[in-house]
Amino acid sequence: MTPADLAELLRATASQVLADRSLDASVLPEKVTVERPRNPDHGDYATNIALQIAKKVGANPRDFAGWLAEALAAESTIDSAEVAGPGFLNIRLAADAQGAIVAQTLAAGPAYGSARTLAGSKINLEFVSANPTGPIHLGGTRWAAVGDALGRILTAQGAEVVREYYFNDHGAQIDRFTNSLIAAAKGEPAPENGYAGAYISEIANAVLAKSPEVLGMAEVPQAETFRSIGVELMFDQIKKNLHEFGVDFDVYFHENSLFESGAVEKGVEFLKNSGSLYEEDGAWWLRSTEFGDDKDRVVIKSDGNAAYIAGDIAYFQNKRQRGFDLCIYMLGADHHGYIGRLKAAAAAFGDDPDTVEVLIGQMVNLVRDGVAVKMSKRAGTVITLDDLVDAIGVDAARYVLVRSSVDSSIDIDLALWASASNENPVYYVQYAHARLASLARNAAELGIGAEDPDLSLLTADQEGELIRTIGDYPRVVASASNLREPHRIARYLEELAGAYHRFYGACRVLPQGDEEPGPVNTARLALGNATRQVLANGLALLGVSAPERM
Repeated sequence: MTPADLAELLRATASQVLADRSLDASVLPEKVTVERPRNPDHGDYATNIALQIAKKVGANPRDFAGWLAEALAAESTIDSAEVAGPGFLNIRLAADAQGAIVAQTLAAGPAYGSARTLAGSKINLEFVSANPTGPIHLGGTRWAAVGDALGRILTAQGAEVVREYYFNDHGAQIDRFTNSLIAAAKGEPAPENGYAGAYISEIANAVLAKSPEVLGMAEVPQAETFRSIGVELMFDQIKKNLHEFGVDFDVYFHENSLFESGAVEKGVEFLKNSGSLYEEDGAWWLRSTEFGDDKDRVVIKSDGNAAYIAGDIAYFQNKRQRGFDLCIYMLGADHHGYIGRLKAAAAAFGDDPDTVEVLIGQMVNLVRDGVAVKMSKRAGTVITLDDLVDAIGVDAARYVLVRSSVDSSIDIDLALWASASNENPVYYVQYAHARLASLARNAAELGIGAEDPDLSLLTADQEGELIRTIGDYPRVVASASNLREPHRIARYLEELAGAYHRFYGACRVLPQGDEEPGPVNTARLALGNATRQVLANGLALLGVSAPERM
């Protein structure tokens, strides 16, 4: 019996208790809260349902909890139900009901933890979207890991997710990148506000190799050649790095297409006509303060040129025209103002502002020997995705970037995350999976299988703790999806690995010496297989490998 199953049983039981006493059943919450108590001596699960509804029907909460306990005593799946405190109910499951979690996990396999709660929804998930003016820095790398994990989690809940990269190939930054390439090709220093680093020289040389005559061209065609070839080469490198990091996108959307197609001009005209823009000091402003922005934003500057937000507005409209129910933007720490302005754009187009979600990610720092790592050898000014992967590997890089809430900054201790020790969280989790794979191989060599296990034999405290932790997994995935917090999966996996290691230390799974294998060995092997499955499922949602050997 999973926590969700128990919650349904509690709701049905409470409904019957209310009916038996001619009390109003409409006070029942749609979902009953079931939690694991911090102290396992208090039971397997606890609920506050009596506290939630008793007073609404004129009953004492402890009395109501007692009525529930009495009714639950008749259930074969419940071992005991005891009233605690002002009206809490502590519940212990019967051994076979608890063991059913293992059977459900094994039956579901890779689908365990998945649901259909988001079935029918179409979500546009835009993340990374680094400008093609240099390698992906640590902030973009964090979004690559978190965004890809979130996409996997939302998909596991039944949503149709389109991963999208907004390709900024329009504007002043591309001009500065182009001028930096030209300077490097001519052997000149980088221009003011330009880009430096070995990668600029590498791309400039690649442009020369592709177009040897480029330095002899007139200024305009020369700049266009460096721009088109240079941006293409830079973006090819970005896509290659992301692919090697395990991140691929369904759509690469070119910002310039919004201007070439007239979408920006049409969107601005619509907003003018709807009254969502107002004119002041020769410029046109969006009323974004009405949606939490700190100030209204210029959309069309006084010189008649479109501000950067004009493309953002047209881009949102394009997403909605493509049929997305929800547009999630994952942006850097300096983009808080985008929340209000994007919601304002949605409202201005007659949409519900809640069709826009903006997640803001905080900074990432690398630390080696207690000292911050400041500069990349290749990029020159920032630490890049490649730098992090070279230092600790793809799995550790993805895991450490997902493991913390995006609301908090991260200091990555390179020595810790490169180590093969239990202090390294990703090693700790992966080692649990590898250890279980080894256990399964050893069992097969001994001719011991896990077919038709008697799961009611799993009565030891460590077995119960491990089973209940397995049972929590669907709830954790649902929470990670609803709250857009993939770090909940990582923290859960560490809890599961810990529960497994404690079980393994206390409960011998395979017979030793001349012992004959018995039903308890089969049951424990089945529990190990279920644990291994959940570890693999959770790691897959994070885009981290589940090794068979370490």
